[in-house]
Amino acid sequence: MSDPRLVPDRRRPGAWFVRVGGADQSFVDPSDPTWLEFDYVRRIADVIDQLAAPAERLRVVHVGGAGLTLPRYVAATRPASRQIVFEPDSDLTAAVRRVAPLPRRSGITVRALDGRRGVAALADGRGDLVVVDAFEGARVPAELATVEWFGELARVLAADGAVVMNLTDHSPFPWSRRVVAAVAAIWQPRRAALTLAAEPSTLKGRRFGNLVVAAGARLDPAALESAAARGPFPYRLLANAELVAWLGGARPFTDADGECSPLPPGGPTTFR
Repeated sequence: MSDPRLVPDRRRPGAWFVRVGGADQSFVDPSDPTWLEFDYVRRIADVIDQLAAPAERLRVVHVGGAGLTLPRYVAATRPASRQIVFEPDSDLTAAVRRVAPLPRRSGITVRALDGRRGVAALADGRGDLVVVDAFEGARVPAELATVEWFGELARVLAADGAVVMNLTDHSPFPWSRRVVAAVAAIWQPRRAALTLAAEPSTLKGRRFGNLVVAAGARLDPAALESAAARGPFPYRLLANAELVAWLGGARPFTDADGECSPLPPGGPTTFR
C-alpha cells in the first residue's frame, strides 16, 4: 500500500522524499546512499567523515530515522559499522523500507522508540557517535534540547565519542543558543571541541534554516573548515571560543523549562 508521505523524485528515478506535515524531511536514493540531497545532511556527513576514515568501523546511535539516509550513508562508506536507529513512527519506517529496502547485512537496527526512551536503555559507552535529527512535524521536540538529554548522550558515548545534532531556527536564534549552551555545559568540562555549521544567509538572519551543532574530543574544527570550503554547499563554521562568544551568555534549557524549536515563518511547507 502506498504512503502519501513518500514522494518519488522526478529527477532521480528510484529516489524518494519523505514528506511530513507538508515539509520534505528526508531524502533517500537506495541506488546511491552517498548522494545527500539536503545541505544540512552533508554537514552532518562531514562530521562523520572527519571522525572516521573510509571503511573504519563506527558504532552509531541515530535519534530520528525517516528515510534512514545517514544510516545508509554510514553503511555504504563504513560497511562494518553497527548502527541503531530510534524512530517511534513504525508505520513510516515500514513504508520507507518497502520502497527503499535496507541492504542485507547492513548493520542497521531500527527500534520503534523515541529518543529519550531508547537512549535511556543503552549501556554506558555504547557508541562512538550519536546523530540527532528528529522532528515532530516541523519542530525539534523539547525533550531533545535539554542539558539532561545531552548528559544522557555523553553517558552512552565512549570517552572520545561525539554528538552531532540538526537544529532549525532563525535570527537572533534564542532557541538554538540555549540548545548549544546545553551542549557546551556537558562537553566543555570534558575539554571537547564545539562547532556550529550553518549557511551564511542563515547566520546573517536572511532566512530560517538548519544549524548543525557538534561536540567531541576527536572533533577537528580545522578539518571541518576545510570541508566547508571545498564542499558543494558552502557553509560557515563557528568553533570553540568563537562559538562560545556567539552564545552571548545563553542559559541552557533543562527538562523543567524546555521548548520545541520554532516553526518556520509561514508554516512548515515554506521550509527547504
